[in-house]
Amino acid sequence: MSDLRDALDKNLIDGKLVASSGGATFETLNPATEEVLGVAADGTAADMDAAIDAARRAFDSDVANWTTDAAFRARCLRQLRDAMQAHSDELRELTIAEVGAPRFLTTLAQLDAPVEDLGYLADLAESYDGWKVDLGEAVPAGIPSHRWILREPAGVVGAITPWNFPHQINLAKIGPALAAGCTAVLKPAPDTPWAAAALAHLVATETEIPPGVLNVVNSSDHALGATLSSDPRVDLVSFTGSTATGRKVMASAAETLKKVFLELGGKSAFIILDDADLGSAASLAAFTACTHAGQGCAITTRLLVPRARYDEAVDATAATMTALAPGDPNEAGTICGPVISARQRDRIEEYLRLAVEEGGSFAVGGGRPADKERGFFIEPTLVTGLDNSARVAREEIFGPVLTIIPHDGDDDAVRIANDSPYGLSGAVHSGDLERGWAVARRVRTGTMGINGGIWYGGDVPFGGYKASGIGREMGVAGFEEYLETKSVAEPA
Repeated sequence: MSDLRDALDKNLIDGKLVASSGGATFETLNPATEEVLGVAADGTAADMDAAIDAARRAFDSDVANWTTDAAFRARCLRQLRDAMQAHSDELRELTIAEVGAPRFLTTLAQLDAPVEDLGYLADLAESYDGWKVDLGEAVPAGIPSHRWILREPAGVVGAITPWNFPHQINLAKIGPALAAGCTAVLKPAPDTPWAAAALAHLVATETEIPPGVLNVVNSSDHALGATLSSDPRVDLVSFTGSTATGRKVMASAAETLKKVFLELGGKSAFIILDDADLGSAASLAAFTACTHAGQGCAITTRLLVPRARYDEAVDATAATMTALAPGDPNEAGTICGPVISARQRDRIEEYLRLAVEEGGSFAVGGGRPADKERGFFIEPTLVTGLDNSARVAREEIFGPVLTIIPHDGDDDAVRIANDSPYGLSGAVHSGDLERGWAVARRVRTGTMGINGGIWYGGDVPFGGYKASGIGREMGVAGFEEYLETKSVAEPA
């Protein structure tokens, strides 16, 4: 079995693990300690050009029958799953160190769950019943014809991914793209290059994935990913990140009219109705907002509570947030670890200053923890005294910050939840399940949880309404994002 440490400073281009063409590297840090973990390849524009060219050639030549042999693709995806599971201990420690992810999360969406989902995608590649659909005979224009619908791989995929859940998001793009028969170039965030470098190493050394099918280009240059949205050799760009950057990706992709998938920001609402168990619901809302230091686009960061029970809700939420003090992500009991960087910590602190300027106050938290001299930590923070017009209630903060807002009944709660530029996720708690369903149906978001139900899974489509994105990731819908539709007819 190969050693992951052998190639964390390499990119994967045309089947080879290679240093940057310029020879440069850049450092990756441990956000909990601020210590340098090591270096990654600092890819150049020439490297990205070579990666795109390799993916284009591999697709156009149908290398090893990649685009046409679903069983071969499925075997390769299972090999990748098995390789990542064989290296799970190394990957777990790498993820905790580089991402600052709490250890418990690596058994879920930070590592184990998306790796296991590669098996689901392998099965889907083989069992998908939409590759060729028989529409039967008809007589259009008086000509008897037999018609079919074919689904075919979209082509070369450019995947641009963020740092908060790197394994999950890398695999949620690369997995279905490869299952569909596409080739791909992955440009990961420079904050977490080793997660992608480890993936590249395992693809090159422990799978039969042909050269050029998957290329990985790490770089300290955020702008290098923009090449994937503008280059005419790329057929589809799949991006996860901020809404502001998503708009730029979409505008750039418009020049070549390529397909675009965008999974963007969120400012999701956690609604507690007046018949709910307020204490347990408020505690769950606090736990959710603090998990991974609030660094998740689908995390519910607006807590909507009955006005008559506002003070009670504040007390219950603050008690849980106080108990979730930020800690060492290596420790099993840690829920709230560090944020990814000093830049992100400073951005969150600016929002906390803004909350006070807007008239808010903190029931708990509000700054850096006094007991943490090093590391990019922010206290779990509950913002009170503001309504939904405040910027901290409308803009994505990406930290352990929850704003609590009163509502005046179901209709008002729905109005507040929908009064947002975003529409990614949400939750509702009610003592009456049907009442919860009624509210969930009216909230304009791509996912909703009712009474603590968890929607996340490899077979569940994920994505948003409005400024939260275009398209769906995961599930059959996510797989089909990487397909084109062709209609064919012959004489009947």
